[in-house]
Amino acid sequence: MREIKILYLYPDMLNLYGDRGNIQALKYRAEKRNITVQIDHHYLGGQAPDFSSYDIIFAGGGADKEQALVATDMMQYKENIQKAVNEGVFFLLVCGSYQLFGKYYKGVEGDIIPGLEIFDFYTEAIPDRTKRCIGNIVIQAELNGKATKVIGYENHGGQTRDVNNSFGKVLLGHGNTFEATDEGFMIKNVIATYIHGTLLSKNPDITDYIIQYALERKYGEEIELEPLDDTFEEKCREQLLHRFLGE
Repeated sequence: MREIKILYLYPDMLNLYGDRGNIQALKYRAEKRNITVQIDHHYLGGQAPDFSSYDIIFAGGGADKEQALVATDMMQYKENIQKAVNEGVFFLLVCGSYQLFGKYYKGVEGDIIPGLEIFDFYTEAIPDRTKRCIGNIVIQAELNGKATKVIGYENHGGQTRDVNNSFGKVLLGHGNTFEATDEGFMIKNVIATYIHGTLLSKNPDITDYIIQYALERKYGEEIELEPLDDTFEEKCREQLLHRFLGE
């Protein structure tokens, strides 16, 4: 029986708008295919994880205060996290965690939270707290050469710039900045995005992309996932896309 090991970073601090639902979606769709799922949690001040021993690492979003605390804790693992990224461990990063993997995050008051500098992008918050990129969002992404529309919800004041590989093209909503045409960041083993908790439950294709990638990397062979009955999910997606885009 195949197994996937997942590490959930700071679940008590980085869980805005139901981000832990991504973990539940991964577990559900894996176990439906008789894939065993082990989920470990790392908390502030906890024992150092062996990042490279995991197949998937997930971190959600948090407010500036939580983000600053988490950044300090994560900095001690910078080299190990970089090593895991280089070795192909899959990282799913939402909102605040997305920002922390860049060069830095500049808050509303001008305070700088140093990033892990794993990637070259950086984020600066808009000084006006009332101005936020908020609301429903739809982007056009590509997974293994297949185009897919990604549906979700964004709520961020931070403006992320110098992103050289976006997650997708914005069809509705804001994206990385107010004037952006692109949303998020993606390479083969990293998806970093401002799309919150509904990401994987509303977008089964992404969930399956992550599961398939993790299994193929772990077992060193091409794997075709058993299809699941997504009739209900697809009907929901059709309704949302019709409402948002008129399709």
